Formats: sequence, structure tokens, C-alpha cells
Amino acid sequence: MAAQTTKNNVKIVFFGTSDFAVVQLEALAKHFNVIAVVTTQDMPVGRKQILASPPVKMFAGKNKIPVFQPEKLDSNFKIQVSELKPDLFIVAAYGKMIPNEILGIPRLGALNVHPSLLPQWRGPAPIQYAILNGDDKTGVTVMLVDEQMDHGSILSQATYHISNNKITYSELHDELAKLGAKLLVKTLSKWIDGKIKPISQDESKATYSKLLRKEDGRIDWHETAEKINRKIRALNPWPGAFAVWKRKQNMLRLYIERAEIFDEKSPDSARTGEVFLKNNALCVKTGNGILQLLQLQLEGKKSLDAKTFLNGYANIIGSVLQ
Repeated sequence: MAAQTTKNNVKIVFFGTSDFAVVQLEALAKHFNVIAVVTTQDMPVGRKQILASPPVKMFAGKNKIPVFQPEKLDSNFKIQVSELKPDLFIVAAYGKMIPNEILGIPRLGALNVHPSLLPQWRGPAPIQYAILNGDDKTGVTVMLVDEQMDHGSILSQATYHISNNKITYSELHDELAKLGAKLLVKTLSKWIDGKIKPISQDESKATYSKLLRKEDGRIDWHETAEKINRKIRALNPWPGAFAVWKRKQNMLRLYIERAEIFDEKSPDSARTGEVFLKNNALCVKTGNGILQLLQLQLEGKKSLDAKTFLNGYANIIGSVLQ
């Protein structure tokens, strides 16, 4: 009877926007009764600024789930969602804070899937910060939502050990999305049956990620090769790790999409940030160690592997990247 009640009688409204949220929604829709989706508005993307729907909206449309895209979570939206008489909200990578007067609508509360081991890396970029910080483990947390950012009591957690020190944001994102979906389904059944006691977060251990901006991708070549490589892995595809290359009196952004630490020593005469060839490898001297560049993209141009890039831009050798 409990399983039947879970699937058929508990009405869930899902709040989410991104690809991470889609994975959670897909798992929910297989096991539970998702009666509506709330997501952000369509946004212009690319050079031509063409309106694009959020990934969650696209999934919901294919699966015939009603979609709401309120500009503001105001009194009008409160009336709309109240009329659905939901029992539970599930939130995952929605992108907006939900006010208390809306969180209080469902009788079973609002649950959030967050890709970190809270209270570590609260905020909008926990996956990137796990890589930037060189963490050896991360995970996902299912928690109660309150009006503060990633602050609510914890219902369950699952740990992901980062054994691959070359893991990229995209790879870690996908692993945590799958882990989160499994944890959500498992946790939700127990929560509905009243078998979970929430545990408050330890505020003394809280750390925070911040909203990433384009300038956060700027590489400081005085940092270590290890730290720069973490930035490259964490910030690809957005905002992208970049240096500035002065070429023919033009200051151009050079995005470093893939790199690795090079074991050999740099030439004694090399300056920090200088590009040089070593055993046919395209290298840059850092504050500590050498970084080998494997995939690059000059602004406005196509992404190229290092060998192809050198064929077109051999004059980068000897340049000092800024």
C-alpha cells in the first residue's frame, strides 16, 4: 500500500532549470506523480540571441507535464500553484530563491537536491568549487528547503570520491546528477512514509561557492601549474579559463580548454607565462611547474588541438601570456 500511495496519490511540483535538474526530474517522473514543472523563462542565447527554452521545459514538454515559467514568484504565482493542491515540492538547480509563503503550500514540505556534501559548498557553483579547491570527495545532499540559501536540514547524503585528479566539470556534473537522482528516489519514499528525521546543518563548517562570472576565468600564471589546471578543468565550458595574448598589437583572449601538468623543467631563461616548445609539447611556465596546453580556442575562432593551433599560430612561441 505504501508504494501505491507514493506513486499515485502524492502530487509533486518540480522546480528546476538546468541539465542537472533534468536528470532528477526524469527519475522522479518514472517513480512518482509529477503534476507540474516550474522553471525559469526562455532566454536569448548565442550571437544571434535566439530564444531558447530551459532543459527542464524541453523534457516536460516531451513528457506532457504542464509547465509554469513565472517571472516572479509573487502572489499570482502562489494562487496558481495552490490551485494544483500539491503535496510536495522538489527543487533541483532552479536558480531562484523560493519565498516562505510558497514553500509553505505543500503538506510534505519542499525538498532540494544539491550537488555537494552540505554544509560544504553552499551556493550556485558547488561542482566547480570542488574541483577548484582540489577536494578528494564531494557528493549530493537531499535537504529541506527554507528561505536561506542551501541552509535547510539534511535528510540524506551520498558521497562521491574524486579518485580521478583529471576530472572535468562536465564529467563530475554528470556523475553527481546520476547519484543525486538515485538518492532522491530512495529518500523520497522514506520521507513520504515518515521514516526520516531531518538533521540540522553544522553552521561552523559551512563554506560557500559564488556565482561565476566571465572574469573569474582569467588565469594568473604566477599560480602553480596544479592550481591553474584545476581552474581549466573546473571552468570549462563556462566561463572558460583564459589568458590574454598580445598578437600584432591586438589583445586577444586565448581560452585554454584542456591542459595537463608537464613533468620536465622549463628553460632557465623562460619567464612566468612564457610559451615555449619542449619535446614537441606546447608549454607555459607557471609560478611553480610547467603546464602543457592540449586544446585551445582563440576568441572568435574554432577550438583546436595544440598541434593544429601551432600550424596556424606558430608566433605564439616566445610570447608571454597575461
